[in-house]
Amino acid sequence: MTVRVRFAPSPTGFLHVGAARTALYNWLFARRHGGVFILRSDDTDALRSEQRYHDDIVAGMRWLGLDWDEGVEVGGPHAPYRESERLARYREAAEALLESGDAYYDAATPDDLEQMRAAAGAAGRSPVYDGRFALALEEGRARRASGEAFPIRFRVRRPGATEFADLVRGEMHFEHDNVDDFVILRSDGSPTYHLASTIDDIDFEITHVVRGEDLLSSTPKHVLITRALGAPEAVYAHLSAIQGPDGRKLSKRHGDTALHTYRDAGFLPEALVNYLALLGWSPGEDETVVDAATMVERFDLADVSRNPAVFDGAKLEWMNGVYIRDLPPPEFVDRTLALVEADLGAPLDHAQRLAFESVAPLVQERAKRLTDVPGQVRFLMTGEVVYDEASWDKVMTHEAAPAALREALERLRGVGEWTTEAIEAALREALEDLGLSARRGLQPIRVAVSGSTVSPPLFESLEALGRERSLARIEQALAAL
Repeated sequence: MTVRVRFAPSPTGFLHVGAARTALYNWLFARRHGGVFILRSDDTDALRSEQRYHDDIVAGMRWLGLDWDEGVEVGGPHAPYRESERLARYREAAEALLESGDAYYDAATPDDLEQMRAAAGAAGRSPVYDGRFALALEEGRARRASGEAFPIRFRVRRPGATEFADLVRGEMHFEHDNVDDFVILRSDGSPTYHLASTIDDIDFEITHVVRGEDLLSSTPKHVLITRALGAPEAVYAHLSAIQGPDGRKLSKRHGDTALHTYRDAGFLPEALVNYLALLGWSPGEDETVVDAATMVERFDLADVSRNPAVFDGAKLEWMNGVYIRDLPPPEFVDRTLALVEADLGAPLDHAQRLAFESVAPLVQERAKRLTDVPGQVRFLMTGEVVYDEASWDKVMTHEAAPAALREALERLRGVGEWTTEAIEAALREALEDLGLSARRGLQPIRVAVSGSTVSPPLFESLEALGRERSLARIEQALAAL
């Protein structure tokens, strides 16, 4: 058997990090078993589905490196892969269920349903709809032909139960007394999620359905449809929810949840893939930082935890820093160059590029996000320094600042070859003569030349900035004092 899995987001919102975790687990499972990974668009909600959300989902998948073998944008033997383009197929399936007696036209009104549920609640019975307003097949067809509109419901046989094995949660059992006769085709002819998703899984020959636990209660309905149509059943695996640090389901109350916000905030896709993989699964051997190839080699749905995972932004940021430091320096420059140029508002010229490349490894060692970089190298790219107000107030208002700047200016004017080593030696001598600590004596110079207390190491920054601009900026800071 060839493993065939799918990720089937609805384009009614931006790609959520929780959904990205689901996509990742599907991708890992397919790649682990040499199977097929499909990207499908569950877009039957015409009112809420938007092209911009579809584009965001596709872009997010590509950014993460989760390539798909069939589906939207790439095609395949089961095209089309958008549910909105398969409506005739869903109506055909509903007709087949009507013919077999597994579905019926339903004449219940909203008032009928409300009264039935109220009576059931008062009597202590389950309020599920039991088909009491079902129409005989020929009557339903005749009344529809005359212009009346009725939904089609699936007939749940009672008493009874639906059982299936879940690779994450174990053996599952759902009593039919707690399962409604559910709508599969609305009165306007549009399919519900239950019908469309199940028919797609059947037609696309899906072997394993890996999705969030929020859909667990829908699964007996999908199993019933599959069995009624005599189709092979998929194996299910329902992933636990991702929680925020407060133990509640991850949502906007915890901060950004859309995947693209992490891309825009300077996170590396490989770091995010690594972090998402650990939200419910462990690669073993007490490892935390593992590449995609290793994850593919070790991934098994049987090892996925049924317990909720906690999304920890601080841990993700730490992991991102690890990945940033592991980049070869030229690749680090390539990945951050566009950010630096966007911050500057223009492409770097040759001299600016050389200056950036000279300090890039130093910035790389300290960056937790790619977006940290522009602010730390901006002073090298501009003709004039702009002082950060908080940095100025913290450092330049100390009584030792003027003396530190005057002594630094004098010593640096006497430096011969403008190198990091020579600059450091001169400034260390100045500190000794003044009797100042490195913090008191060097921080004013840092603010003078970079405008901030946060910058690459001072001596290397002065070399990259050059003699003329370094001295001019120290003079400017003295004048401001």
